Amino acid sequence: MKEIYTQINKKVYYTAMLIVITIMIMGLFIGNPRMGEHGGGFILHVTLVVILSVCLLLYPRYVTHVFRIILIIVASVYFYTLFFLYPETGSNFIYLCLIPIISILFFDAKLFYFSLLLNSISIMFTFSYIILIDQGNQFYFIKQDLTGNVINFIGSQVIIYCVFYLSYGRIKKQQLYYEKIKQTERLKISGQLAAAVAHEIRNPLTVVKGFLQLNEKDPSVSDDIKRHYTLMIGELNAAEHVISQLLSVAKPNNDQGTETVNVKNVLQTVTDLLHSYGLLNENNIELNVIEDCIIVANPIEFKQLLINIIKNAIEASEIGDSVKITANMKNDFVEIKVIDYGQGMTEAEVGSLGTPFYSLKSKGTGLGMMICYNIAAKYKGTIDIQSSKGEGTTVTISFPSKNNTIGSKGRI
Repeated sequence: MKEIYTQINKKVYYTAMLIVITIMIMGLFIGNPRMGEHGGGFILHVTLVVILSVCLLLYPRYVTHVFRIILIIVASVYFYTLFFLYPETGSNFIYLCLIPIISILFFDAKLFYFSLLLNSISIMFTFSYIILIDQGNQFYFIKQDLTGNVINFIGSQVIIYCVFYLSYGRIKKQQLYYEKIKQTERLKISGQLAAAVAHEIRNPLTVVKGFLQLNEKDPSVSDDIKRHYTLMIGELNAAEHVISQLLSVAKPNNDQGTETVNVKNVLQTVTDLLHSYGLLNENNIELNVIEDCIIVANPIEFKQLLINIIKNAIEASEIGDSVKITANMKNDFVEIKVIDYGQGMTEAEVGSLGTPFYSLKSKGTGLGMMICYNIAAKYKGTIDIQSSKGEGTTVTISFPSKNNTIGSKGRI
């Protein structure tokens, strides 16, 4: 489908370029005062038409930033040459004002700014030539109202810039939207595949784990072999954990009931659970809930989200560092901050969080953060991550407060 679409685009492009080239050739031979002279001006005009035509026809084969710059330069030289070769044709000045429009067609910001700068410098030299050298002899229509023409040129460039800014911004939004759609489709397919594979793998793992547990309790088995069994059971538990995460992503349970959740109580429970985990590397958890914060959510999912975020903060911290957790109200939202002073992340790494199978941990799957984002989105919450390499990370979790949630339902 993509190949067919590309072929259609090429056909449209070549048709449009052939029309443009035909118009340029017509300009050479129809009503051209320089044609009968066979002087250098006419030869220069023919040469530029040939060069510009070749560039336009070759562009689909060399779609590069450098070739686009060459195309803009050639087009600029062509239009400025027409302006100086045919001073009696005042409409050529309009083409000079519209040169940057060519770069808009490529949706390339750097190219547009280059074209705008090149055209501004070129027009400055053009006006200087008309004032100092020509002195209005050939370009009298410019000389008669120089201020007005300068204002018109500046105004045209401002209008072109506004057109570019609006169109470029809209195209960027469409590209982002299209990428999100593609990502959603990929996740949907991956989820279906993951669910099927996880289901088929879980059954034999359960059988193997059962036999290992049975043999582990067998008094006739030596302690050395039992240690091996224990190690294998631990690895099977890890595999089952990954499978559970895959199933959670592939088929989230939207039927789980919601209830009023006291954030302070849940945070206290989670920090108590992870306190011993943090002490393994002498990481202390500091909890500070400024006021009672109430939300409406499924307590199990909310607890799962907090465990994942806080556990990540502990694992990212250096030995002896503390992890700070605060919770307060902010504009009808409950805002929870988890702050660590560990390794930190780059902007690119932060942007990739939540992507399946992307993890900064050696044995991580990346599914934990994806589940966190899904849980937050399910209850109209957000997760914002601010991090600096070597300075630490602040994760801000925002959920609508109970009053805000009830108010929203009432308005609906």
